[in-house]
Amino acid sequence: MPLPLQSLKHRPFHPRTALSATALALSLALAGCASGPSDNLSLVPAQLDQQTRLDGLFTQPVKWSRERPGCQGECPKLVVDSLVFPGHPRLTTLIDHALAAMTWVDVEHAAPYDTLDGFEAYYWKTAGARDEVHLTARTRYRNERLTVVELDAGQYRTGMAHGMGGSQLLNWDNASEKALTIDNLLAPGARPAFDAALRAEHARWLDQHADAIDDRDSFDRMWPFASSDNVGLTDAGVLVKYQPYEIAPYAWGQPELLIPYDRLRGVLRPQYLPPQS
Repeated sequence: MPLPLQSLKHRPFHPRTALSATALALSLALAGCASGPSDNLSLVPAQLDQQTRLDGLFTQPVKWSRERPGCQGECPKLVVDSLVFPGHPRLTTLIDHALAAMTWVDVEHAAPYDTLDGFEAYYWKTAGARDEVHLTARTRYRNERLTVVELDAGQYRTGMAHGMGGSQLLNWDNASEKALTIDNLLAPGARPAFDAALRAEHARWLDQHADAIDDRDSFDRMWPFASSDNVGLTDAGVLVKYQPYEIAPYAWGQPELLIPYDRLRGVLRPQYLPPQS
């Protein structure tokens, strides 16, 4: 039986300081810190006609669902729906390590594993009878020079009132084979301008949901604006994805804000902007 989606939305958990931060630190350690191409040739095509393109690195799915070996009756389950990139072992390995890191939520101690194989061995030793873990990787955007992968980890542990989960966007430079953080994407000193653009998009997003908010002042106090490093490049703009409970109630799911590129000129480094016509 699949992990109920509502369980993933009901969780007293702050993934930005646990899941995403942990996986991002691991990503940087493994992939290196990319500064981007030395020239200004755009990595984003000029045609901004769709949210997801289908060219770019070839992918193959990795899908399996397992229960604890030898278990009878009610058994813990582990489900993986991930990707490998044939010919690109660094990216394939990075995704494996990052998904493994996203399962560990104890910020006080290091995880005793750093791969999915290591996590699986640990999980079968420690999982309760009704535990379920779902790990997913999918491409959100790709072109000849960029690959953006979304990683998701959802967990329900026996005895917990609710499940917990988190998402992370991974930007990959195909040529340099390195992960790009927000600091790599932004022009020097441009973080305040990026946060201002994100705040403006957040305000527009709330205006679009005005009919779902009884009291805007109370909502703003309960769910104030927060910036985020969880960003992904697309052909339409920079996608910023939040976790449940981060800027809105659980019923709103995982909010996504899209900042169009025309609001980010002078904010992003030139190679991460589409050419101007």
